[in-house]
Amino acid sequence: MTITALHHVQLAAPRGSEPELRAFYEGVLGLREVPKPPELARRGGAWFRGDGVEIHVGIEDDFRPARKAHPAFLVEDLDAYAAKFPDAVPDDLFPGYRRIYVTDPVGNRIELLQAV
Repeated sequence: MTITALHHVQLAAPRGSEPELRAFYEGVLGLREVPKPPELARRGGAWFRGDGVEIHVGIEDDFRPARKAHPAFLVEDLDAYAAKFPDAVPDDLFPGYRRIYVTDPVGNRIELLQAV
């Protein structure tokens, strides 16, 4: 038995936040929205995909943003992303990487990092 890859990361969001999530995950991070299966689409939320990356954002009625747990995205140009996030929190505690922490529109923590 072997785990071969990570398929997706699930995040949560409050009902009605899909437009802001699309603006962030598509417009800012550059992922593309992919259709959810019809049964799951009725629940709300959105799925986003990039090269080797998939994020599923589901609707949670008693939503609280993830403040510690987070997806971490490897990026090619951390400075370009940092310029999009004036409130990004830089962190140099992970040897071999430069990284910043940002939040999505509903407050979920997101890590962006680049190998040095």
